[in-house]
Amino acid sequence: MSAILRDAGPADAAAIAAICNHAVRHTTAIWNDTLVDEANRRDWLMARQAAGFPVLVADLGGEVAGYASYGPWRAFDGYRLTVEHSVYVGEAFRGRGHARALMQALIARARAAGLHVMVAGIEAGNAASVALHQSLGFTGDQVMREVGQKFGRWLDLRFMELRLDERPSP
Repeated sequence: MSAILRDAGPADAAAIAAICNHAVRHTTAIWNDTLVDEANRRDWLMARQAAGFPVLVADLGGEVAGYASYGPWRAFDGYRLTVEHSVYVGEAFRGRGHARALMQALIARARAAGLHVMVAGIEAGNAASVALHQSLGFTGDQVMREVGQKFGRWLDLRFMELRLDERPSP
């Protein structure tokens, strides 16, 4: 069964929280230690959308298999055409192409919004995420060593980027 990609709504907050919390508990994909609840994700979702940023879900017959969003990369005016994204897929749905589909839709939204660069910040040891991003045209091998920590160890952060258009100036 193919997922339907759609904009998330408040009814998706609990599923988004569950996917997020699994990543917090079990992976180094999210560098937080604090779990979130449905109200937190609903507030996050509404704030993202109010700021004009998409939150997309992969819907499999009413079940949220994954979600993706982008937001500001840095808070200074000069970075307004650059965004950083996130994409997460529930453990039971991985390996089925949902992350790729979500990313393709997110990239299309960023291009339609007139954005110039999308940045990925990936835990350097996450080979699957690095490979996915490379297959989507992201480049770059800038690694910042030991800038994070989780599960009692230091984490390296790899930055990758995708140029969304070829305009010579803003």
